[in-house]
Amino acid sequence: MRQIVLDTETTGLSWEKGNRVVELGCIELVERRPSGRHFHRYFNPGREMEAGAQEVTGLTLEFLQDKPRFETAVEEFLEFIRGAELIIHNASFDVGFLDYELSLAGAHFGRITDHASVLDTLAMARERYPGQRNSLDALCRRLGVDNAHRKLHGALLDAELLAEVYLGMTSGQGDLGLLAAGEPESAQGRAGPDLAAVAAIARVVLRADAEEQAAHEARLRKIAGKAGKSLWPLPEPAA
Repeated sequence: MRQIVLDTETTGLSWEKGNRVVELGCIELVERRPSGRHFHRYFNPGREMEAGAQEVTGLTLEFLQDKPRFETAVEEFLEFIRGAELIIHNASFDVGFLDYELSLAGAHFGRITDHASVLDTLAMARERYPGQRNSLDALCRRLGVDNAHRKLHGALLDAELLAEVYLGMTSGQGDLGLLAAGEPESAQGRAGPDLAAVAAIARVVLRADAEEQAAHEARLRKIAGKAGKSLWPLPEPAA
């Protein structure tokens, strides 16, 4: 299964008012593990950042001035996400902006959902934790994901955190090692992971010993005895 954890940063809160995407960060997961592939770009929006957006991202038009326009990366971006499931927190926000950017780049690019499916982790969190705060920071605290280094919003950093949160919500798996020490710094001094190195880390496999295997088999036989059958295959009795 191929998934893309995605986040955007924008010049403001509303694409309907002409706000634009200024940063796009994507991390590829294959079978719930980082593949080492990611897509990260800054864009020149051709307009000023709103004060609130500049405050939370630290991005300025001066920094973005020499960056490419979004339309120059559309085909590469769509190729990266094509056929995947997009994991997005508050998906309506990001998808709305991305659909707007695609429309400006050319009607033939269609909409994001023409290229990939979308899973909204905010909707998932609201269902799982009703009546609680479900911002990305709140979920990090609830699920034990370390976000102490998140002083500013950044698309790639937030995608890293969201990957940890998503796996924590769906399987109890929290640490992918995406936020390891010694990470290279981005153009603004924010840390970015060496995902290829992370993906190459050997995974430790612990196998059951004879005693544990025997206890497991005894448990299966007990379940089968009470239920009349077992969904798991029972080992053949020793001759």
